[in-house]
Amino acid sequence: MLNFLRTSVLVAALTALFMAVGYIVGGQSGVLIALAIAAATNAIGYWKADKLVLRMQNAREVDPQSAPDLHAMVADLSQRADIPTPKLYLIDTDQPNAFATGRDPEHGAVAVSTGLLRYLEPREVAAVVSHELAHIKNRDTLTMTITATFAGAISMLAQFGMFFGSRNSRDNPLGPIGVLIAVIVAPIAAALVQMAVSRTREYEADRHGAAISGDPLALASALTKISQIASQTVNVSAERNPGQAHMYIFNPLSGQRMDNLFATHPAVENRIAQLQRIAEEMGVDRTGRRTPPLSDAANTVPRPSESSWRVPSAGSNESVRGGRGPWG
Repeated sequence: MLNFLRTSVLVAALTALFMAVGYIVGGQSGVLIALAIAAATNAIGYWKADKLVLRMQNAREVDPQSAPDLHAMVADLSQRADIPTPKLYLIDTDQPNAFATGRDPEHGAVAVSTGLLRYLEPREVAAVVSHELAHIKNRDTLTMTITATFAGAISMLAQFGMFFGSRNSRDNPLGPIGVLIAVIVAPIAAALVQMAVSRTREYEADRHGAAISGDPLALASALTKISQIASQTVNVSAERNPGQAHMYIFNPLSGQRMDNLFATHPAVENRIAQLQRIAEEMGVDRTGRRTPPLSDAANTVPRPSESSWRVPSAGSNESVRGGRGPWG
């Protein structure tokens, strides 16, 4: 219920911003046009945005036959999270990263990169997947997808006003100056909302993901590796669609270090500090085991096996090796 209310307030705020831009650009007729576009944006954001995001990020679906160990890991963690097993997608990029999408847990999808499987240990991959499952369970994926869709639409409307809004001063209540202000301020306002939502939800997903995997320090280790490698590796699909960067577990855009106000993600150091506190609360050490040992078998964290998994490469029947083993 809380997430539903949060999403409703967010959509209402973005719709109001959208209509305000429409009014500045075109007066009453601009409001009507903006309202129509907002309705279409809401519909697309709810029903189709997940498929659009996956397509724009060049994610390809992998089935249990082509990646049995990876699917088994996701299925096991989904059972722990008490959600249906989401569809699994692979992004062909050497940058280690991942994101989740889908309007609800029944339509969830998790996309991981080939770089994630190549550079991270099985425990770390499981921890990253658990983080993404937490987004699905909390319905963050709907919130973040709608936010990205609205941010793009607001920017589009502002640019439209730049070209056409000043031609008819009778329909434009603030004149060319108002249009210029809208073009500059509206996209920034939408981006700030988008970034604030993303940062808040990342902290929550870290906490809930740690509860799912039972191994918070594995996620801390994964974030350390991802931050070190991702900043030096280009994710072409993400660079072409920067408005979706906030959906990833770590900012996929290379060479863009901005201050906290404009950051799409919390600082890695702050996320790791939180995970270390969670590990202390859970009594879990760096190997993922509880300390001191508990006699209750239900409190034992399962270990990943050391066998290797195989994930099919794009456009081929061959498989590429990733990681040292599945979650087993």
